[in-house]
Parts: sequence; structure tokens; C-alpha cells
Amino acid sequence: MAITRRIFLKNGAMTVVGMAAIPSFLAQAAMAATGSATNKRLVVIFQRGAADGLNIVVPHGEPNYYTMRPTIAIQKKDVLDLDGFFGLHHGMAALRPAWDAKHLAIIHAAGSPDETRSHFDAQDYMESGTPGVKSTEDGWLNRALSATSAESSVPPAFRGVALGTSLPRMLSGSFPAVALGSLNDFGVAPRTPQSQPLTNTFESMYAQSVDAVLHGTARETFDAVKMLKSADPAKYKPAAGVNYPKGRFGDAMRQTAQLMKANLGVQVAFTDIGGWDHHVNEGASEGQLNNLLKEFSGSLAAFWQDLGPLADDTVVVTMSEFGRTARENGTRGTDHGHANVMFVLGGPVRGGKVYGRWPGLAPEQLYQQRDLALTTDFRTVMSEMVARQLGNPHPEHLFPGFRNPGSLKLLG
Repeated sequence: MAITRRIFLKNGAMTVVGMAAIPSFLAQAAMAATGSATNKRLVVIFQRGAADGLNIVVPHGEPNYYTMRPTIAIQKKDVLDLDGFFGLHHGMAALRPAWDAKHLAIIHAAGSPDETRSHFDAQDYMESGTPGVKSTEDGWLNRALSATSAESSVPPAFRGVALGTSLPRMLSGSFPAVALGSLNDFGVAPRTPQSQPLTNTFESMYAQSVDAVLHGTARETFDAVKMLKSADPAKYKPAAGVNYPKGRFGDAMRQTAQLMKANLGVQVAFTDIGGWDHHVNEGASEGQLNNLLKEFSGSLAAFWQDLGPLADDTVVVTMSEFGRTARENGTRGTDHGHANVMFVLGGPVRGGKVYGRWPGLAPEQLYQQRDLALTTDFRTVMSEMVARQLGNPHPEHLFPGFRNPGSLKLLG
């Protein structure tokens, strides 16, 4: 069901809803809206737990790879070759068509330059966009939305959306963003004396407000929520032939597609997928990693196909807090490492290519004599994504203190 801008606009004002903190949202009841909405969208996926980039995009042309991983290396016969040197783990087969169509790009030896091996600190640094600095209050994706809000007429209530139970660090900040555990939670049930206590965030904020301006404009957002609900999210039908893998990540990607196709003005979406911390029995061609990669790649491929024409202006970028050690450990797993791999999927992507400088896996080429060395800062990748998809060409504002060496030209 299409929901037009008229639902959100009333007398030149529009509702802004901050799901992270109810009191602060009352101070941002309305905002002027002019101009036309952008059609470009950015989706950020966080692989929490430190994915093993070396077994996901396999350097099968690197002899040292096989020397250091005698039991968990992906053998050449099981690799989906990409360019004669790199290949995909066969669990990523669902994304091979996007690679062949040149809509999937890979950046190897990428990530955060900070040397921490703490999951918590590394995720915090990547989401705040300030590696090594713990005092940053907001997330880089929230700053990106804030910097472009004055020039955009996209309704703030849905411009930044996270599919999850809480707002991620990356989207936290002054710009209002929403966190949705499920579209089925968007209930706007009639109130009666026998009603249960309010549990829906939209309902709670609306019912508790006595502000005249808020009631005058928030009802427009409420109407949009009711329209989405009237479409019966539980009965959403993906595009013909699209099947999302069962599980939380597949559900999140399906609902992200649903929100975008509902024409709610979603410009930025975020979700994550955990389970990548494979210290024990990681597996090679089969096992834990393979199973997770099937869910990961299958969900992304289904989302891409489900978008239909919207895929032309949509870009998906993936990230993980750090990689894994180049050598396998004594329990047929890998420990916390350094550089990793990133994927960029989208209509404008100049795909079919592995970007970045490969540093090698010889002992003298390893970071701290144990890890894949980093040659591409994740902020270089994200600066280009934000510049092209959100119209913000100033990485110095997005990532304070970062000196961008230049765009990789991932997008055409």
C-alpha cells in the first residue's frame, strides 16, 4: 500500500518521533518541510561477533592461507571463484548472481584501524565512527541524517529505521529514529476501561501527550501507522519467487523491504546478525560458518530481489567489528583478529570486483604477526556511501578527525 507525503504533512509541519527517548521527542513536535523527497536509500548491516572474512571471501590464490589453516581452510574445489585469486565460500552462493550482474562489490582487508580485540569496544568505535574515542555521544549514521535533514523533505518519523528491539548505537543521537522489533507491534488499538497498559511506543507517546501542537501533527504519523497496520503486515507477500530464510535476520530483511515498498519515506535502515564469534569448531566448507553464511547471503539476496525497481536506488553495506586470526587455533576455530571484509550491494554499485589493496599473509605481512593487516578504513567506504546516497559530501563532519585518502569509487 502506498502512503503519500500528504499523510505526514499538515499546514507545512511534520511529526518527528524519537523512539529512543520519549521526553526528548516532545521537544521536537514539528519541522518545516519543503522540496521533494530523495529516492536513494542506504541499508547498513552489522555482523556482530567478528566474522571470519578470510573464510568468507577466500584468498585461494594465497599459499599461506592454506598453511595457516590446515583443518578449516576452504579448499579450492569448494570455492566459488571470483577473479582467480579470491573466491566466495559456497555458503554465499545466493549472492553470486549479484556479483555476476556487477551489483556486488567486495572490499577486503577493511575495517577499523583501532587495535582493540574487545567486541564491545570495537563495535562502539565503529558505530560512533570515532575509533579509539569512547566519549562520542552519538552514532555516525545519526549524524549523517542530521546533516542532511534541513535539505530533505522526507518525513523524519521514518527516515531512519532500525529493525531490532532497541535503537543501535549507530542511529542514536539528536535526529529522531525508530527501532522496530516487528511491524506487527504497530498496533493502534481502541482504548477501553478494560484495556491492558500501553505497550506500543507510538501509542504511549501519543496517549501521554497533552501538547496541542503534538496532537495536531502526531496524529498524521498515527494515521500512517494505522495505514501500515491496515495492510496486515503478517500477511505481507514478497515479490514472486522470493523466499526469505527463516530466522531473525531473514525476518528483519523482509520487513525492511516491506517498509520501503510501503513508501513511508525510509531513507536509512539498519539491522544486525550475530553468531560470528567462532572460537571452536568454526567449520570449513560445512559447519557453523557455512550455516550462518547461508542465512546471511540468502536473506540479502531475497531482500535485493524483493525490492524490485527500488533496488536501482538502494545500497546495502555490511560491516563487522574486526576479523579473525590468520591462523586457526587449537580448537579448530579462530580468535579475535584485525582486518576483515565488507560487502556493498546495490543498483549503483560498480560490482564484480574486489576492491582494496591485498596486504598478503606471509608472516612478515601480518598485523602484530597474527592478523590480516588493514589497508582500507571502513570510514572511507562509509563516507562514499553517505555522500552518494544521502547527499552529504563532508566526511570530516561525519567522522571527526578522519583524513579520507579518497573514494574507492564503489558507486557509479
